[in-house]
Amino acid sequence: MGCAPSIHVSQSGVIYCRDSDESNSPRQTTSVSQGPAAPLRGLFVQTDAADAIPSSCASGPPGAARVRRARAELGSGSSTGSGAPTATTCRGRRRHCCTSAEAETQTSYSSVKQVSSAEVHIGPMRLTQDPIQVLLIFAKEDSQSDGFWWACDRAGYRCNIARTPESALECFLDKHHEIIVIDHRQTRNFDAEAVCRSIRATNPSEHTVILAVVSQASGDHEEASVLPLLHAGFNRRFMENSSIIACYNELIQIEHGEVRSQFKLRACNSVFTALDHCHEAIEITSDDHVIQYVNPAFERMMGYHKGELLGKELAELPKSDKNRADLLDTINTCIKKGKEWQGIYYARRKSGDSIQQHVKITPVIGQGGKIRHFVSLKKLCCTTDNNKQIHKVHRDSGDNSQTESHSFRYKNRRKESIDVKSISSRGSDAPSLQNRRYPSMARIHSMTIEAPITKDGLRRLSGNEYVFTKNVHQSHSHLVMPITINDVPPCIAQLLDNEESWEFNIFELEAVTHKRPLVYLGLKVFSRFGVCEFLRCSETTLRAWLQVIEANYHSSNAYHNSTHAADVLHATAFFLGKERVKGSLDQLDEVAALIAATVHDVDHPGRTNSFLCNAGSELAVLYNDTAVLESHHTALAFQLTVKDSKCNIFKNIDRNRYRTLRQAIIDMVLATEMTKHFEHVNKFVNSINKPLAAEIEDSDYECNPTGKNFPENQILIKRMMIKCADVANPCRPLDLCIEWAGRISEEYFAQTDEEKRQGLPVVMPVFDRNTCSIPKSQISFIDYFITDMFDAWDAFAHLPALMQHLADNYKHWKTLDDLKCKSLRLPSDS
Repeated sequence: MGCAPSIHVSQSGVIYCRDSDESNSPRQTTSVSQGPAAPLRGLFVQTDAADAIPSSCASGPPGAARVRRARAELGSGSSTGSGAPTATTCRGRRRHCCTSAEAETQTSYSSVKQVSSAEVHIGPMRLTQDPIQVLLIFAKEDSQSDGFWWACDRAGYRCNIARTPESALECFLDKHHEIIVIDHRQTRNFDAEAVCRSIRATNPSEHTVILAVVSQASGDHEEASVLPLLHAGFNRRFMENSSIIACYNELIQIEHGEVRSQFKLRACNSVFTALDHCHEAIEITSDDHVIQYVNPAFERMMGYHKGELLGKELAELPKSDKNRADLLDTINTCIKKGKEWQGIYYARRKSGDSIQQHVKITPVIGQGGKIRHFVSLKKLCCTTDNNKQIHKVHRDSGDNSQTESHSFRYKNRRKESIDVKSISSRGSDAPSLQNRRYPSMARIHSMTIEAPITKDGLRRLSGNEYVFTKNVHQSHSHLVMPITINDVPPCIAQLLDNEESWEFNIFELEAVTHKRPLVYLGLKVFSRFGVCEFLRCSETTLRAWLQVIEANYHSSNAYHNSTHAADVLHATAFFLGKERVKGSLDQLDEVAALIAATVHDVDHPGRTNSFLCNAGSELAVLYNDTAVLESHHTALAFQLTVKDSKCNIFKNIDRNRYRTLRQAIIDMVLATEMTKHFEHVNKFVNSINKPLAAEIEDSDYECNPTGKNFPENQILIKRMMIKCADVANPCRPLDLCIEWAGRISEEYFAQTDEEKRQGLPVVMPVFDRNTCSIPKSQISFIDYFITDMFDAWDAFAHLPALMQHLADNYKHWKTLDDLKCKSLRLPSDS
């Protein structure tokens, strides 16, 4: 019987070859009592790849010729020579194996040490992977088994060889190999697929890669399908090739592919262990809200067993009637954009009780940059109404001691949390503005996607990096987001009855809608102009679109928020109602104008183009310092619209109409960029006002409305209209004009503060909060930009009420300036 270095016989008749892991002496020998006719069943030889060449007590070590070939292929440059002794006694053979393998032992152990500390990363985890263990299952030694053996040696893997299914299973359960290679070429020795299935039936095989070695297909036979192998439990198929390099390449690919992935998956068990022992309730769902995991804390909180939840859609679970009707839509709008949502939510336990939770939902981005999962972390809110539920939940779980600690932690966390306000409002010395910041749930409602401004500390200006955890007023929960305009709550509907008037107070709508005026006003205005009919979309789609657009306005901005967008939409609709404007434009122009007004400042960061260019922001680089924000507003608006069918208001119109509409919207939004202000006004005066004046003198103008038959004139009218709507604040009633002046001043103050902190050029030095005179700034703005533009627009659209307000407001600012007052009002008035 052939012998290998340092062998001993186990009680089961399995022969192990000693290595450094199993003995203090790598070449320790154990006497073997062996009768002449007592062959061992279930025989296999186990060793480090460094210890010896593969052998079997039945066939002995590989012949000298194979050893020389292997060494030549490995490039070792050494061999035992053809005259290696072939002793006939066990003692002689043992001596030969130990002697001839001595040089190999040093090299192989060195290679094992080189790969013994492979570092692998999975997310934030840093893992160390031990040397790979390989099990070769070959009934007989041949060139193929030798090829894999020496390939393992070269790769630094630890290798075992098994000759029978029984010994293979025993060895695998002992060592838990990462890779198993099974000889599938012949069936007379053992059934390879049965061996594979028996290994797969064990728990450790979950993370093992099993390779089938199959015979080369003959020229007259079609290559066999791999499906039977896959069904049997194999992962890969290896076409017979005894080349060590071919075997080595196959093993290396498996290591860096399946083995590395399986290693990472095994590490996930520690993460799930942590989740299972976490005191906070955790729920993981798929991107389409199918429940995939809940931890024991979630089961205790909700009263369900995980078997009742896994695989179910969230929509199938009972809902509490204490939430606002629009809350789920608000949450979905936020998280579908990849943005984290956090707020208060009422959940219904299995028992039917409603419990108040503090919920944090985090989207998990996966392959292809798409959202693949949502992770929800839920804590019970320790309010008076909820105390009974908290005690009941913990009583159900048999852990009352956790209730007090959980309550104490949560109370402390709530005490320390604040309602974060806009950066621009910090340190403000304008208390009258702060008094107009209405308490609301808008901090949760208006969660937005991140503004793509990532350099120079600008991302924090977007207002969406903050977590709004302050206890919100549940008294606002009666507000219901309408499905159609007919479902608007009475308090809002009453305000909207006056939306066609220029005196309409947008700030009252802002207050009653909790800083969400754009959706409600948009539904009313778009309905009045038949936008849904023109676009052939439902009011549900329009409502979803308005929600998405409003969510991407930053409520933290003092001025450029969704209230400003709603104000511009209102002014645009008012202008479209004027006889000469209406007679000059087609319905497509009207729809384009309303959409442009709605989106014209979406995702505005509360800073000017000049600031972004000076700061070298990514947006400025992207748009070459030209119309930076205006280009971003239009681009983002269309991205948000077309990426989700639920809010794509353009999905039902034909391509040509869409392109025409899109071009009109882009042109109008770009017209709001102020560097071309005088160019637009002069073109309007020369192309519209002067010909109109000539027509009026000829008394023939009524028969040919200006611009109707001239597309270039329609473009000029639309540009002028949205420009006037965008800066119509000085033409509003005095109270509204003062409020807008305070808001824009506060936003400019914040920009100046930021420029000083960053050492950037101060774009508007007059807007220093310590020295600025708001009346002077308003007078200059009206003189420089407003008067001439509205004179020209009034000459066309006939707006006597606006011009009267402009005169009154100018007088107000002039009076304050004459009295050396730098604030919005005289001290006695405020």
